[in-house]
Amino acid sequence: MEYRSLGRTGRTVSVIGLGTWQLGADWGEVEPADARAVLDAAADAGVTFFDTADVYGDGRSESFIGEWLRDNPGNGVTVATKMGRRLEQRLENYSLENFRAWTDRSRRNLRIDTLDLVQLHCPPSVVFESDEVFDALDTLVSEEAIASYGVSVEETAQAMTAIARPGTATVQIIVNAFRLKPLDEVLPAASEAGVGIIARVPLASGLLSGKYTESTTFSEKDHRNYNRGGDAFDVGETFSGVPFEDGVRAAREFAELTPDGVAPAQAAIAWLAQLDGLSTVIPGARNVEQARSNAAAGSIPDLGGDFRSGVKRIYDAYFRDAVHPRW
Repeated sequence: MEYRSLGRTGRTVSVIGLGTWQLGADWGEVEPADARAVLDAAADAGVTFFDTADVYGDGRSESFIGEWLRDNPGNGVTVATKMGRRLEQRLENYSLENFRAWTDRSRRNLRIDTLDLVQLHCPPSVVFESDEVFDALDTLVSEEAIASYGVSVEETAQAMTAIARPGTATVQIIVNAFRLKPLDEVLPAASEAGVGIIARVPLASGLLSGKYTESTTFSEKDHRNYNRGGDAFDVGETFSGVPFEDGVRAAREFAELTPDGVAPAQAAIAWLAQLDGLSTVIPGARNVEQARSNAAAGSIPDLGGDFRSGVKRIYDAYFRDAVHPRW
């Protein structure tokens, strides 16, 4: 496993991290024993970065991680959580009072006094433009409620605004083989500013695993079912905003690019890990096998120029016109 600097946090983390949205039951029910097994397997494979949020299962994901931290002292894992989605998405709700309440709740769930990294959880653009919001985050650092803060964004323009702020340690953004726009400006700007980039939704909600067909269905509680039209949150979070059928066809072409002996999901994660300016990639895992396979992608040799050209060709053919202008 390769380890990289996590931006302005001053921490070093594994280039392959673990996203834990799925442990909050937003991808179908997950039993506590299964959640523990995933966390154990990831850590055993060298993963030292867990990403969660206070709304994943209304704290369920954080609590699983908190129990794991309690039982694994001195583990060396950096935990990033998020806040801001517990109330209506209005600027006035991003206040110091609410920040204190939300971070106190996360500290209890995670069983730690100072949160390693707290990220604003995809707020509206006006939040990124508010000096008062970032002053409040600086206050949390001074109070030692949090060690560092970052942002999670939907749009590249939001990322660029956040990168320009001196206290922003990290930016989390959707980037994968079906969402290439962050490569144009965001990654270079973050690298120049010393801001860490956390790549989320690396498999486009599983499309890039190559396991889906046009007839694949998902459970009622799975966001890949209930949020396909963006009814619950930004549609870009589900299949990276691309039409499901187009994604399935493009994923077949992507699978043809992958080297022998490398699963398409591993190739998609490795392609990200091999980008300049990226700190860590956070694929989710619902079982031990997925956690181990994802971590192993960090040791895949350079995929080469032909592979990277193929990714761009597929993106241009299927998604650029629909996705590039929007996010």
